[in-house]
Amino acid sequence: MAAKSARLKDMILIVGFLLPSLVLLAAFIIYPVLRTTHLSFHSWNGVFGAPITFIGLRNYVNVLNDPDFWNAMVNVGYFLLGGFFILMPLSFGLGLLVTSKLRGRGFMKTAFFMPVMLSVTAVSLMWVYILNPSFGALNEGLRAVGLDVLTQSWLTTPTLNVWSVVLVNTWMFAGYNMLIFAAGLVSIPGELYEAAEIDGCTGIKKIRHISIPLSREFFKVFSVLCVTGCLRVFDMVWAMTRGGPNGHRKHQPLCFTIKLLHLECLALAVQLV
Repeated sequence: MAAKSARLKDMILIVGFLLPSLVLLAAFIIYPVLRTTHLSFHSWNGVFGAPITFIGLRNYVNVLNDPDFWNAMVNVGYFLLGGFFILMPLSFGLGLLVTSKLRGRGFMKTAFFMPVMLSVTAVSLMWVYILNPSFGALNEGLRAVGLDVLTQSWLTTPTLNVWSVVLVNTWMFAGYNMLIFAAGLVSIPGELYEAAEIDGCTGIKKIRHISIPLSREFFKVFSVLCVTGCLRVFDMVWAMTRGGPNGHRKHQPLCFTIKLLHLECLALAVQLV
């Protein structure tokens, strides 16, 4: 009897600790997703009190037939390519750098992480000036060293403007992902590196056979954050390109359909735009 009473008390204690989180989870994640899914099968102008009319799958059909949606998905692919082939190795390399025995590691951590502390709008506007084709620092630097042929209109040239935003996104968030990989690297026991050195495994071999395999879980964390982040990106694209060169639909990097992914339901966004 005493054992059952103790288990009941433990259960009540566990539920008491979990209840606030469960309430927040239900209120701010589960309910909005269910409500959005329900609204996706209806026509609604987004105004409270306005009539809601059931229209079945029409919203999904409209989205899948809209060229802006597929253009946006192509550009999401650019962001994913940049995330996995540029941001990931760069962040891992920075993680190796700040967890090494080099002097000035504290300064490097601060310097690399500082862009994350800035607002997306501030970073975007700063790079808009840097990439300005007439007086931007990048083109002026290329002209100063005699590489005028490489100067470009970075934010108004189709496709090039997407990659420009991808690289700015990489510059901003490399420090954040650096901390993720650094946390994984410092959790690797030092004895493994010592044993590897005794066996003649040094330099790149230690990274290949110890650092990378034992950071597998942190690569998974990065992958999840990268995919969800690329699907939700909008503010940087809008601040830097206003949706694309001259508003041409064929080359809009990410416009209203990215908002749709950010709301986690394509159909509702179509109704609200």
